[in-house]
Amino acid sequence: MDPVARFGALVGRGEPDLDVGALAVAAGAHPGLDPDRWLAELDRLAAAVPAGSGLPGLLESLFEVEGFRGNTEDYYDPRNSLLPHVLRRRTGIPITLAVVAIEVGRRVGVELEGVGMPGHFLVRDKASGVHIDVFGGGRTLDDTECEQLFRATTGAAQGSVPFHRDLLPRVSNRQILVRILENLRGVYGRRRRPADLEWVLRMRLTFPGPAETAVPLLTDLAEALGSQARWPEAARILRKAADDTDAPLEVAQRDALRDKARSLLANLN
Repeated sequence: MDPVARFGALVGRGEPDLDVGALAVAAGAHPGLDPDRWLAELDRLAAAVPAGSGLPGLLESLFEVEGFRGNTEDYYDPRNSLLPHVLRRRTGIPITLAVVAIEVGRRVGVELEGVGMPGHFLVRDKASGVHIDVFGGGRTLDDTECEQLFRATTGAAQGSVPFHRDLLPRVSNRQILVRILENLRGVYGRRRRPADLEWVLRMRLTFPGPAETAVPLLTDLAEALGSQARWPEAARILRKAADDTDAPLEVAQRDALRDKARSLLANLN
């Protein structure tokens, strides 16, 4: 089974385990990836947390002893979104560092959850409600500090947007995996790496969603294939979407997909 098919089977079974899901994403970049090696590394990190030390011990072990940190030097390095590289290099972006903290915490009995605050991804301790900025070295945040971080990262002025708990929503494992894929979609798109963008988009399309979400994904996939001179394949994908009578697409959307398919095939002339 190729990495995309394996990932689709994983997310198709319901809420996936976060560590397994993040490694399944990474297999798109490294098809020969051995997930057991990196699951064992998470086990090792958990074993290094002092028994009974709770959240303080977990944070000290990960961020002071092991040295995990946010990659401020090259934030958009695609390796920051691939869990094996984060574990090996001890650096990443907020969401992948959150995966490390959540999964090591789970192994030692500290229940953490992802928090999708606008502008920044946090982790929350389910027992105490304390928020943690894993990108900022594992520092704990009270509500005032969460608001300060929110305003610093979004630029929202004090009087323009009120800050409240609704801006600190829990994020499911599936949503975390989608966000990792969206990060990679942006990174590979900016770096003009169509082969990598292809597997990311194929994985992203394994998640069910409304047609208005699928159409831009399919269009981006077709363009990634076209950049690899696979124009007939790209055109077939768009025509299939345009001809899908079960999809709630408007006539203009179907026409746009067919026009795009024709423009791709024109490269064969």
